[in-house]
Amino acid sequence: GNIIGSGIFISPKGVLEHAGSVGLALIIWVLGGGVAALGSLCYAELGVTIPKSGGDYSYVTEIFGGLAGFLLLWSAVLIMYPTSLAVIALTFSNYVLQPVFPNCVPPYNASRILSMVCLLLLTWVNSSSVRWATRIQDIFTAGKLLALALIIIVGFIQIFKGNYKELTPSNAFRFWMTPSVGHLALAFLQGSFAFSGWNFLNYVTEELVDPRNLPRAIFISIPLVTFVYTFTNIAYFTAMSPQELLSSNAVAVTFGEKLLGYFSWVMPVSVALSTFGGINGYLFTSSRLCFSGAREGHLPSLLAMIHVKRCTPIPALLICCLATLIIMLVGDTYTLINYVSFINYLCYGVTIIGLIVLRWRKPKIFRPIKVTLL
Repeated sequence: GNIIGSGIFISPKGVLEHAGSVGLALIIWVLGGGVAALGSLCYAELGVTIPKSGGDYSYVTEIFGGLAGFLLLWSAVLIMYPTSLAVIALTFSNYVLQPVFPNCVPPYNASRILSMVCLLLLTWVNSSSVRWATRIQDIFTAGKLLALALIIIVGFIQIFKGNYKELTPSNAFRFWMTPSVGHLALAFLQGSFAFSGWNFLNYVTEELVDPRNLPRAIFISIPLVTFVYTFTNIAYFTAMSPQELLSSNAVAVTFGEKLLGYFSWVMPVSVALSTFGGINGYLFTSSRLCFSGAREGHLPSLLAMIHVKRCTPIPALLICCLATLIIMLVGDTYTLINYVSFINYLCYGVTIIGLIVLRWRKPKIFRPIKVTLL
């Protein structure tokens, strides 16, 4: 549930644009799932070796010291979480506004204003009550599941009808441009945004009775997510040519308009529900990261304060909201995805290097899970 989110409704266009062909785009989606699986296993070993909450921040602080943890925390608070929030909020506004402006891209100002209103509303909800925030998360999770299930089922029906011209080898690997190494890297970064959240799998390590269940969960969940993402993209190409997908501002809406007829309204509503829940979830987790960092002394102590009656971290929520509002004005959705994916993988890399350093420093420490490095 932490991995499957709004990214799959944003990234297909960015992946295809930089891959240069349908076939290579699908390969990049599968590759993204493989990288997520390997990363999850490395994080799983760290999670049971250093049984502390806080994920990357705790591991980097434990292995490299307070300065490294401080830098990673500030990167997360000022760049990673706010940029991800901005991308999801902009996606929400695009899917809400696209049916209103069916023949053109939604106006820039309208998209930004709606995104900001949504963010401010959910900041108020999270500040008012933890119970409200968790209920919103539970209710709106159904949106993404409905949209993805509908896309994949309709896609299979299209394939059984023989509508898979773009997926034949001769068409799938017909390049309209020769992708460079830089293009392939950008395609991977766009796809990796949809897999964001794979590093959350090890957050339950302290609660596991048998730590060996964690790699089992990884080997089930990551292939399942990769299957869902790959077949969602395959379904898109049963209804759209590459050029139509690249010209679409809301891919799932275009898919619905082409194949669902009267029920095409289901698609923007489902994606809007999904992204609304995604914004709420990111606000909830990012504010708690600020709160934890402030308690450790790596952020201003003001951010460790909570409301006396509501028990919500209002200062942390306001800082997260403000940082996101500023980033919304910086660039378009796909540029922001490139920025945040690059920083994410930089932090993942530092954390996994920490795994190797820990192996060297403490070779005999008990490891319930041990990843083969070579």
